[in-house]
Amino acid sequence: MLALTIAYANFGVTPLARSALYGLGPVVIGLFAVALYRLAKTAATTVPEVIIGIAAAAASATTRIGIVAILVLAGCAGLFVFHRGPSGGRVRAVAGLLFVAVLSIALWLTTSSSVTTGPGWTPNPKSLVHIGLFFLKVGAFTIGGGLPMIAFIQDQVVEKFGWLTPREFIDGLALGQLTPGPSVLMIAAYVGYKLTGLGGAIVAAAAAFLPSFVIMLAILPGLDRVRQLAWMKAMMKGMAPAVIGVLAVSLVRLSPAAVEDPLTLLILIGTVAATLALRIDAFILMAGGAVLGVLRSQFLANVLTRPF
Repeated sequence: MLALTIAYANFGVTPLARSALYGLGPVVIGLFAVALYRLAKTAATTVPEVIIGIAAAAASATTRIGIVAILVLAGCAGLFVFHRGPSGGRVRAVAGLLFVAVLSIALWLTTSSSVTTGPGWTPNPKSLVHIGLFFLKVGAFTIGGGLPMIAFIQDQVVEKFGWLTPREFIDGLALGQLTPGPSVLMIAAYVGYKLTGLGGAIVAAAAAFLPSFVIMLAILPGLDRVRQLAWMKAMMKGMAPAVIGVLAVSLVRLSPAAVEDPLTLLILIGTVAATLALRIDAFILMAGGAVLGVLRSQFLANVLTRPF
């Protein structure tokens, strides 16, 4: 990923690279759309789950509550709706109180000018310490796995801080899909390198991975027992559709940067159809998208330079 990012930083503005990335962008969006569809088929199978997912998407799209708060609220909603057992009444009462408390705090944070607009609350993109602290927060407080972490990074890095443009973030997703390993670590390394070079890439990737590594080591001895608890199952059942809703909003926000014209729209549709109907490997689809981007560029160059 570092090699690809360094190459992107040095050659990403060349016509050949831009043409390939032009075709890769809609393929990446299509692959994420398929992943989102497949997750939704298992995470939102009942009416309450669908409602939680829609509410999470609406909150992510129209408010500044934040992804972490949305997922916590969804967990409380799941605890209230799905918990069953002899202590269900007490658990639902606690879940309702937690929901109100978390919502109140989140709304207060979004309306407090000292928090939302104060200069000390925006990390310095040229500081390794600030980059490390930001990605520690990403790793520690983003619940639901790699895809929600990517959505959170996009929300902060592109929408809030403006460190990367939507096009640059799409390019990072494309490069991450070309490498082995978890996509979120690839994106963290990419963002870190774009901000401060090699040191930023190392710090960002390590900081994003460290919290989950430490937490898993701490809870592994009792993980199986915790997973079987009724209240934990109920919370996870509420969070799962909320993850889908948040990811859907992130996907919609990124799509205009990758789907620029009718050809990229056709590539996107073709990617979704080929993945769902033909089950073509993602790497083959990405290679095909890159080739189409280059061919399109060569065709336009020939048309524009042809004498009339």
